[in-house]
Amino acid sequence: MSWTYTTLLALLIVLLALSLSSEADSAAVSSGTGSAKDPQGPLKKIFMKEADASNFFRQRSRRGVKSQDEINAEHKQVLAADERRREFHEEKRNEFESYAEEENDEQDEKTRASTEQWREFHYDGMHPPQE
Repeated sequence: MSWTYTTLLALLIVLLALSLSSEADSAAVSSGTGSAKDPQGPLKKIFMKEADASNFFRQRSRRGVKSQDEINAEHKQVLAADERRREFHEEKRNEFESYAEEENDEQDEKTRASTEQWREFHYDGMHPPQE
């Protein structure tokens, strides 16, 4: 039973410390904020009238005409992205071509060495070596 009393005492101390701290006052919601029908203080900044809200969304839903500067900037971005994409693919293609060329050279070297070994093994001494 001793541990229940110590646990209860510890919880009461923590509750007392939280209720006396200054952070608890700033985090608590004061009761004087008003209701949703009559917004006061910070709630007035959050909520707006229904007509204002519908006008806001109506204006936002329309597509505005872009200026020539915006069109030019977007076009530059598209061209830069296309250039980066082209350079990336060109680099990858060059890497693959060099890899394929090295593989072909290596395969040719193996084939040449194998053919040379076969000729040396089957040379009967009657005919000159073929080179």
